[in-house]
Amino acid sequence: MASEQPIVIKKIKKGGGHGHHGGAWKVAYADFVTAMMAFFLLMWLINTTTPEQKRGIADYFAPASVSPSNSGSGSILSGTTISNEGDQGRGSSAVIERLAPQSQEVSQSNQQTVAADTENQSSTNQDVSEDALANALARRESAQFASASMSLRQALQSMPELAELSRHVMIDETPEGLRIQLVDEEGRSMFEPGSTQPNERAIVLLRAIGEVLNRLPNRVSISGHTDAAPAPRGTTSNWELSAQRANAAREILEQDGLSDFRIAEVTGKSGSEPLFPDDPYLPGNRRLSIVLLREAPVLPPNHSL
Repeated sequence: MASEQPIVIKKIKKGGGHGHHGGAWKVAYADFVTAMMAFFLLMWLINTTTPEQKRGIADYFAPASVSPSNSGSGSILSGTTISNEGDQGRGSSAVIERLAPQSQEVSQSNQQTVAADTENQSSTNQDVSEDALANALARRESAQFASASMSLRQALQSMPELAELSRHVMIDETPEGLRIQLVDEEGRSMFEPGSTQPNERAIVLLRAIGEVLNRLPNRVSISGHTDAAPAPRGTTSNWELSAQRANAAREILEQDGLSDFRIAEVTGKSGSEPLFPDDPYLPGNRRLSIVLLREAPVLPPNHSL
């Protein structure tokens, strides 16, 4: 019996710590994915819908007010009752009748809000459009004035008969528009003393100015100026003299092609607006001032839209 070997029983215990815990995690993950998809769908709807559509969706999901009565006509299920207190067969219609005024008020309020928003947006867009148009017109007008000024300066420098007279011309921009002035110099005036008709050099300059004026549609203002020296007794006053000289300049410009309807005004200023206020008796105060006005050009009388 000594040869008998002991019997050894070996138990193998399977560990469960590394299993998959069944399929419960798949259900949780599917719920998570579904919730995320619903969340992103909601965010997409919020970003793509208009304010009016959002109000409509909110009104659709708003809780409807129902009757607290337990009768068939007032219950949530809109049932019927055979008693005298209930409205037999009118459960759903009664609820609709109660809700209809409120729904109508909400709809009218939404329409008024949408109309107000649309009107405000249209007003804003109109203001922006008008401002943009005004800025564009102002830039175009400035470019036209700059081109006219450059053309006149080049004409004065390129023609020998005008180069000597260029000292009589002053060009600048004012709030009224592009101003071109023909200014007297000591011993070299545009008009003979007491005369209302321009001399030869003034006529040459006026014609050169007329060529530039004919390229633009703006209206023109012409004014005559004298110095502060009083007119001799028994002669034409400085007011009349300056007005007649301005009118003589108008006639020459019209002879060279300036249309009559483009003349905005012809005035005589006498010595009321001296070019050199410190010395109103200087010859430079005697001048003709021609201004291309900053305003919309007028249409010719025979123009038809």
